Amino acid sequence: MLGAAFACAAMVVTLAACQGGGAYSTVVEKIRGAKRVVVGTKWDQPSLGLKTGPGDPQGFDVDVARYVVKALAGGEDVQITWRESPSSTREALLQNGSVDMIFATYAITEARKRHVTFGGPYVLVEQDTMVRADNTTIRKVTDLRHKRICLAEGSNSYRRIVDPPPDGKLDLPAELVPARNYSECVSKLASGRLDAVSTQSLILAGFAEAEPGRFKLLNDPFFQEKWGVGLKMGDTATCEAVNRAIIEMWRDGTATRLLHKWFGRTGLKLPSSLPRAEGCP
Repeated sequence: MLGAAFACAAMVVTLAACQGGGAYSTVVEKIRGAKRVVVGTKWDQPSLGLKTGPGDPQGFDVDVARYVVKALAGGEDVQITWRESPSSTREALLQNGSVDMIFATYAITEARKRHVTFGGPYVLVEQDTMVRADNTTIRKVTDLRHKRICLAEGSNSYRRIVDPPPDGKLDLPAELVPARNYSECVSKLASGRLDAVSTQSLILAGFAEAEPGRFKLLNDPFFQEKWGVGLKMGDTATCEAVNRAIIEMWRDGTATRLLHKWFGRTGLKLPSSLPRAEGCP
């Protein structure tokens, strides 16, 4: 009996083996060993990650997460606990262990790479601008000069408009109107408290699709962002496994099918090819 206890204690995954718990050094080990994972998504973005009742969130990012998690588990079922992950708290949620992975319109940037290990990207998305449907003064992105645009907490999209290169793109003077998230941005746009919301086109298309006839996209993209899978800094093994899953997701047609499922009616030109992987640190 005592010998068995010492043998168990010597195992690499001690708590998992001896106590049925979760002492796993990587997320992919936890998925394969415990058959459970905590995944962070947005809960307020139509067609990407939206939770409106007691059930699971729904959307493109949610479906991508399900595919990747199942691939990491070798095709076996995994219990996913969904946790809301607003832009302003994503890094903290990963660092304090509240979530294992984040699929939440998470743009890969050099600044974020100092705190987060990114798998992917799983899709490339162009930044566009949305205005009210009756707006006739803003027809292209340069018309945002001196206009009121939204600054969503934790998002870098506004910088592409107001900052000069290399961090920004257009260097336009504009009034920044703060908001907690993009759903609040859209609410302020609808009520006339700002003139435009500029961020990734899939985010904007989801909001426009949710309220037909109320908003319109300029269809004047000016920057491309890479959406990645957020992991705790240094989890290289899970990053590499995620990248293999993303390759297969594009190869077997799932990525294209999911894009058309959630955005096929929006009229957007949808991403059509596997993005080049960033590489795992």
